[in-house]
Amino acid sequence: MQFQLQVQAAAAAGSRQHIAIDAPSEADAIRIAARKGWRVLAIERPQAPAEPRRKHAFPLMQFSQELLALLEAGLNLTEAIATLHNKETQPGTRATIGAILQTLQQGKSLSDTLGDFPAIFPEIYVATVHAAERSGNLPEALGRFVAYQLQFEAIRKKLVSAAIYPVMLLVVGSLVTLFLLGYVVPKFSVVYETSGRDIPWASKMMLGFGQVMAAHPFLFLGALAALVGGLVFALSHPAIRQRLILALLRLPVLSSRAAEFRLARFYRALSLLLHAGIPLSKGLAMVSAMLLPGQQQQLDAARRAVQEGLPFSSALEQNQLATPVAQSLLKVGENTGRLGDMLERSARFHDEEFARWVDWASRLLEPLLMTFIGVVIGGVVVLMYMPIFELAGSLS
Repeated sequence: MQFQLQVQAAAAAGSRQHIAIDAPSEADAIRIAARKGWRVLAIERPQAPAEPRRKHAFPLMQFSQELLALLEAGLNLTEAIATLHNKETQPGTRATIGAILQTLQQGKSLSDTLGDFPAIFPEIYVATVHAAERSGNLPEALGRFVAYQLQFEAIRKKLVSAAIYPVMLLVVGSLVTLFLLGYVVPKFSVVYETSGRDIPWASKMMLGFGQVMAAHPFLFLGALAALVGGLVFALSHPAIRQRLILALLRLPVLSSRAAEFRLARFYRALSLLLHAGIPLSKGLAMVSAMLLPGQQQQLDAARRAVQEGLPFSSALEQNQLATPVAQSLLKVGENTGRLGDMLERSARFHDEEFARWVDWASRLLEPLLMTFIGVVIGGVVVLMYMPIFELAGSLS
């Protein structure tokens, strides 16, 4: 690797110049400079390998599982990374693993290497690996992270699967409603206009709206495309998506469940860090980003209370970060010295409770949505036929 050295030339006292020296390490580069009569003033470290541009996100979960399997099979770390590099076919992922392998071969630790890629490897992951390197038990640490991530992925998949059917209902119902308003309603309006009879004001408003849609179809299609495009852009932009999610989670029905879900993630992540040997105070600072903004302020207060000597369970209870179940389990963990295990049990309890709530909510939401869509479509049909009902009534 090439090091950029700032040196003072012996032949010209006081002059400085930048000289590039090829050397496998900083010590070798300094020795080469000394042999040439240069005095090294400073060394500009080479920049970390740039993260390659890739079309697909780095498969962190797959990487961790495969690395764990190879380490448990008896391969050392460099051999395991080299094996993953050789088998990878995705260009972006292969380039990232290649950069990691190259840095490891130069003597850098795995945690420091992973820290050069903050967009790929989260701080919790790097800290867990760093603690495992000190204890010499990297496979166990990777196994705990894989279990932590699998549990989170299971909850996320349950949420996604529960949301698919309601979204499909809304899309199909909206398309049917737009078809009635833009195509069927204008046909009825022509018939009513030629009849010369007065029609109810609600039917008149709906028929007028249908006529406007039929007269300006491209305008409405453009507005619909802009709405869909704006929604897709908002969901694909991380900052906007985060604001939308936070606004949605402030709804009365969802706010309490969202808080409990965040607390469960907080318990599980903190348990992972404690099992890796990271101190409690440092672990609290690292998992703060997993909580909602209001909860982060409460966590800062709890962390200060712990540093002042207050028991961890009491600090969480005072700052409303411990559910009744978690409070009881954490007290047991403090008394038995198994705080990490009790945090994991608390997270598992709340995850199971959240999964049951998702099942109940999805079963309740589906019939409510079907009823709402049926009322909207039925209302359009009734308003279309209301003049005919009145005409039939007058004839009778």
